[in-house]
Amino acid sequence: MKEQYQPSCEFTIEVIGEGMAVAVPDETVVTLGVAQEGESLGELQASNAEKIGAIINALLSQGVPRENISTAQFTIEPQYDFIDGKQVFRGYRAVHLLRVTIDGAKDTGKIIDAAVAAGANMVSDVTFRSSHADEAQREALTLAVRDAGAKALAIAATLGVSLSAVPCKVMETSRNGFEPVMFKAASIPAGDAGTSIEPGTLTFKASVRAWYVYG
Repeated sequence: MKEQYQPSCEFTIEVIGEGMAVAVPDETVVTLGVAQEGESLGELQASNAEKIGAIINALLSQGVPRENISTAQFTIEPQYDFIDGKQVFRGYRAVHLLRVTIDGAKDTGKIIDAAVAAGANMVSDVTFRSSHADEAQREALTLAVRDAGAKALAIAATLGVSLSAVPCKVMETSRNGFEPVMFKAASIPAGDAGTSIEPGTLTFKASVRAWYVYG
């Protein structure tokens, strides 16, 4: 059932205002690592550990602080084939992913390439963030309120009535600030290089419902 909004005063003009603001990303979060399969669990674990160590060293060499590198996922699962209706064990699959926080956005492609060269074969996502996200969200909200006021004035002018200077009630109806994933891949074939990551801008949206008294 659709929600009904009841104004708190009579003789009102009800409007919805929308606003949008943008912010430049200044931080990147990358999730990358190694996925391998093998019959020997011990050998598989040792190989994964060796590759993760090499990847971490590569990230450090690119200027990523050690405290900005953490484990995002670590799983070891048995793998089976179904032959003639029977489940046949074929080995194990080990996945070890790191969450890497990078200051800025322009060096993301170079850092991914360094990790791939060191043995990474999975990049689950790259997400951009902005330290000015709250400021941009407030700007979007301000613009939404102004938009609501302009719409109410247009309606009042069309009706030939006067409008109160401020609304008698305002309600924020949405908070849609978001940070898009600009690059996403399940795996990276060996030998690929020159990864290009374009951060673009982050868009923040806001919407309000306002009631203005007219007379």
